[in-house]
Amino acid sequence: MTFAIIKTGGKQYKVKEGEIITIEKLEGDFKAGDKISFDEIVLTGDDKDVDMGQPFVKGKKVEAEFVEEGKSKKVTSLRFKNKSNQGFGTRRGHRQTYNKVKIAKI
Repeated sequence: MTFAIIKTGGKQYKVKEGEIITIEKLEGDFKAGDKISFDEIVLTGDDKDVDMGQPFVKGKKVEAEFVEEGKSKKVTSLRFKNKSNQGFGTRRGHRQTYNKVKIAKI
C-alpha cells in the first residue's frame, strides 16, 4: 500500500490512493472534477521502502481530484473581564473554509 505525506496550507497530511481528505482552502477557482497536483511531498513509502526528502522528494507528484468546497462549523471565542462594573464582554465567531479532494495517484 503506497502512501505519501504532502504539505499544503501550512500543514502536512498522510494520504493514500482513493482517500478523500479535507484540506485548507486552495487559491483559485475549482469545480467538481478538476485535477489538482501537489508537488511538495515530504515522504513517500510502501511496505518495502521509504523515500524521504531533504526537504521535499524530487521528481514525485500526488495527483488529486477536486470534490467540494465548504465551511466548517462555527468556532466562537469569548472575552470577559470578571468583577468589573463596566459590563465588558466580547464574542467573536469564525467559520474556516475548506476543500475536499480525492487522491487519484501517487
